[in-house]
Amino acid sequence: MKIKLFLLILLSALCITAVNAQKNNKKITISGTVLDASKKPIVNAIIMIDGQKTNSVTDENGNYKIKVKPPVTKIGIFTFGHGTAEEEISGRTQIDFNFGNSSSQKPADQTTAPGEQGVNTGYGVVKKKNLTTDVDKIDGTNKKYASYSNIADMIQREVPGCRINMGSVIIQDSKDLLGSLPALIIVDGVYMNSLPDIPPTSVKSIEVLKGTAAAIYGSRGSGGAIIIKTKLQQE
Repeated sequence: MKIKLFLLILLSALCITAVNAQKNNKKITISGTVLDASKKPIVNAIIMIDGQKTNSVTDENGNYKIKVKPPVTKIGIFTFGHGTAEEEISGRTQIDFNFGNSSSQKPADQTTAPGEQGVNTGYGVVKKKNLTTDVDKIDGTNKKYASYSNIADMIQREVPGCRINMGSVIIQDSKDLLGSLPALIIVDGVYMNSLPDIPPTSVKSIEVLKGTAAAIYGSRGSGGAIIIKTKLQQE
C-alpha cells in the first residue's frame, strides 16, 4: 500500500514538472511598428532574434508580429538604408522601433572610416578588406561608369561571373532543378522582379553578393543578391 502511494505521489510530481516545463517553453507573440525618422513605416525590414535572421518582415504599414520562445533575450531590426536597431525583450510583447531617436540604432556604415570602401553584406556595412565572403561593389559615383548606357551592361562587364538573361542576373551560373537560378534584386530596399531600367548616372552603388554572402536572405538569396542604391534615396 505504501509503495502504491509513493508511486502515485511520484507520478503526480512528474506530471506537474512536465506541465510547468511546457508552460515555460510556450511561445510568446511580440509585435510592434518600425518607423523612420519622418515617422513613416519602413517596409520589408527584417526581424532578427538574438542576432539571427528570421523569415518575418514588416508589412506595408511597418508592422511586424513574431512568435518566440522565452529563452530568447533580444529582438533586432535590419533595414535597407536606415541601419539596424536592437532591443532587450525583457518580457515585453509590444516593442516599437523608431529610427529617428532609438538609442539602440546602429548606423549601417559604422564599421567603416572615411576613405574606406564599405560593402553591404545584408547584416550591415563592413570594410571590404575584412570580408571573408564573395562580394563585389560598383561605386556609381565613379565617373568611369557614366559611359554605360544601362546598369545591365555595367554589372555584366564590371562583375566577374555575372550575366544578364531577360532582366534576370545570373551569378556564377547558379542553377537549381528547374534551370538557371536568378539573383535576388533589391533597389533602395524594394524587392524587384527584374533588373530595372535605371540610368547608370542615377546609381550610387551596386553590390553583388555571391554564395554564402547572400545567406541573410534565406532561400530568396540562393542565387545571390544584387543590391542597388540610387542617388535618389534619402540618407
